[in-house]
Amino acid sequence: MHELSESRVELDPIRQFDHWFRDAYSAVPINPDAMTLVTVTPEGRPSARLVLLKSFDARGFVFYTNYESRKGRELSRSPQVAAVFYWPPIERQVRIEGQCERITAEESDEYFASRPRGSQIAAWASRQSEVIPTRADLEARVDEMVDRFDGIDVPRPQFWGGFRIRHESIEFWQGRSDRLHDRLRYVRVGEETWRIERLSP
Repeated sequence: MHELSESRVELDPIRQFDHWFRDAYSAVPINPDAMTLVTVTPEGRPSARLVLLKSFDARGFVFYTNYESRKGRELSRSPQVAAVFYWPPIERQVRIEGQCERITAEESDEYFASRPRGSQIAAWASRQSEVIPTRADLEARVDEMVDRFDGIDVPRPQFWGGFRIRHESIEFWQGRSDRLHDRLRYVRVGEETWRIERLSP
């Protein structure tokens, strides 16, 4: 049976997340990198969707999107976010809270260049979150982009790139029997220091 003990976890939440993320990749067959990202609308309403985590380090957690999409617009108005990973096969959940910021253009360029060409074309073709008349309209837009970039590398659109969640708290949840789960929360108390708190399940 898995357990989560203060005496056995890392003092830094990113190192602890790295251990759990590796475990998830071994145990979860589909998209262990999927996280629910929650933003806030101008009216103060929560807005959630799944995105894929592409990298993480001491600075935070990085994902990519169209900056003009609904989530991109919401993040430009309010950078406060929450994110959740859930891995049922190992009964683990990670909750992240913090602020989002755009990563550098150079970082976005590097990642975009690594994507399959079809995904690069799709980034240009899709006006993400906008209403479109039919699927055929989207496919026509794809054909237009294929012709536009025929024979050349596809550049990154200026409206597409990465965001980094700068974490202020990270909670690790380990499922246990009789609903007596383990919950440890890391709260930032300095640039590189964290307080670890146990929460009631």
